[in-house]
Amino acid sequence: MPFFKTLKKSFAGSSYSQSSDSSQHQVAPPPPQWAPAPEESHKYGKWNEAPEEEYEAAEAFCQEYPLHPPRLLPSDVVDKINEIGCKAWGIEVPISPRFVGHVQNDSKGGPGVITVRTAPECKDVCLLSDLPIIAGLYDIQGKVGIYYEIYIAKMDGIIALGTACRPYPVWRLPGWNRMSAGFHLDDFRKFFEDADGGRDYTDAINRINPGDTVGCGYEFQTGTIFYTYNGMRLPPAFTGIYLPRQAQDVFAAIGVEGYCDFQVNFGEGNEWSWRVEGHVGRLSGGSGNADDELPAYDRGY
Repeated sequence: MPFFKTLKKSFAGSSYSQSSDSSQHQVAPPPPQWAPAPEESHKYGKWNEAPEEEYEAAEAFCQEYPLHPPRLLPSDVVDKINEIGCKAWGIEVPISPRFVGHVQNDSKGGPGVITVRTAPECKDVCLLSDLPIIAGLYDIQGKVGIYYEIYIAKMDGIIALGTACRPYPVWRLPGWNRMSAGFHLDDFRKFFEDADGGRDYTDAINRINPGDTVGCGYEFQTGTIFYTYNGMRLPPAFTGIYLPRQAQDVFAAIGVEGYCDFQVNFGEGNEWSWRVEGHVGRLSGGSGNADDELPAYDRGY
């Protein structure tokens, strides 16, 4: 069964045209301004509520530790990306007693997926990619955006899929605090800097089953975060975020709680206009094909 499912609609139907950061031949339209999502904001979570003291601790953390500026990658990391592509990306194991589980990063020629397993006693925790998926100091190489997916084998708890900037409070799920977006798979609500109950996102999903694949993508030009479910592209979750792109580095963020088992794939298996390594680590040049669809992937195991 394919690890990545082909999207049912081509991204060529998007309402924007492709451009490169390095192009000077025409003036691009101004990016859209960020505005709160139109859906009703819920005061409380549908199933779970984080303790008030954890919210206050996260607010204090963000006040004490400012966002990191965008950074150039060390030359050995760039060399590794050039050598093995998206296999260079991994998931950092959080240094926190809240995380009870195991992360198996694979960057040496295996199937190119990261396996994450957590125990029932694992508390709310946010796992970040070790490399940015949106890198402010690097050219987008004419690419449309970036995209990654997770294949879910088990979810007896919570999995939340999204993005975050560093530093991010490790005890908070994606979307709850500054510069972070998240789609929570327990209640199917979306969050962006939303410490309350989030907003309703889609009626296309009513439960998560073993074997489901959920993806997270970002469009460079519009600053749009979107999600996919078993190959179907869902509506835009947020538009106009992480703009201007050059202002920050953005990392994949996956929140977990309870007993979960899933694999993360940053694009291993094909060459396509949404792969993370075609942008991160490259300072200039290049072009992509805006008509590319996300390909079908074989799990290989």
